[in-house]
Amino acid sequence: MPLSDAAMFAEHQVVGVRDDPHGRLKSLEHLYDDESRSRRLPFQRAATAFMHWQLNRGLLRPPTDPRPGSPWWRAINEQLLRDGWEARALARGVSGTPSTASVELTIRFIAEPTSANWYRAHNSSIVAGYLANRALAQQESRTERFFMNLVLIRVLYAHALVSAPRLALGWLAPVAPLLGDPRLGMTGMFLSLSRILPDRYPLSDNVETYISDEHGFGRLLDIGIIAPRVHHLYAWSAVELGQPELSSLLADDVPVYAWPTDDFAPWHPSPTRAARAIHQILSTPPSGITR
Repeated sequence: MPLSDAAMFAEHQVVGVRDDPHGRLKSLEHLYDDESRSRRLPFQRAATAFMHWQLNRGLLRPPTDPRPGSPWWRAINEQLLRDGWEARALARGVSGTPSTASVELTIRFIAEPTSANWYRAHNSSIVAGYLANRALAQQESRTERFFMNLVLIRVLYAHALVSAPRLALGWLAPVAPLLGDPRLGMTGMFLSLSRILPDRYPLSDNVETYISDEHGFGRLLDIGIIAPRVHHLYAWSAVELGQPELSSLLADDVPVYAWPTDDFAPWHPSPTRAARAIHQILSTPPSGITR
């Protein structure tokens, strides 16, 4: 099927920076330019924060680099850029119709730039990239595949803080939207892996070493808060993003994206006292509670 003018324009934007990691960052930043007012839209910080981490690790380096980056991470990044540029072109009147559901959601965000719409557009692109690139994911190390799943869990959870606060934080729901607001710096707490992953790629295959190094807020978040509600989180996200296949990336409450179902030990590390306490305080939402 031939690409529309808008989709062709988006592809041109992606190809132009494919082998230029810092060019990718600038391309993403330009998506948030408000040219009519010569300023950046407030969601730009959230959009680029995680990409800075990818750059620091060298994940986006081209295949010709002496130390090539990750084909999988490069593909996920391209999905986000492509959807953004196609949506922007369509919003400006370039001919065509949205080629994917994530492009349609991005157009909706452009028309109504709210936190909920930003997460819906952003996470729809991310999930679409995950689903389309399973074969590339399988080529990565066990450690890298573990953190692919962890990244997915955390971006879904950050979205739930804004759009399903009761699911995300139980009786603390009133503060959840503030914690998850992508325009504020606090969102980085949920997505940061820099304290446990070194700034290099590829990683060794001993994922347990990296897990044991994680402490403090990250362990508290993953074990005390997210793990007890991860099934509800995936089910809600699959509906919210219009991506029913997302539910298949979880089996018996273990994330299984490019991950064997019988390798569950890394997902059940010993909880700290704080994690156990938080688990007890923030009770798991009963079945059917999604908001």
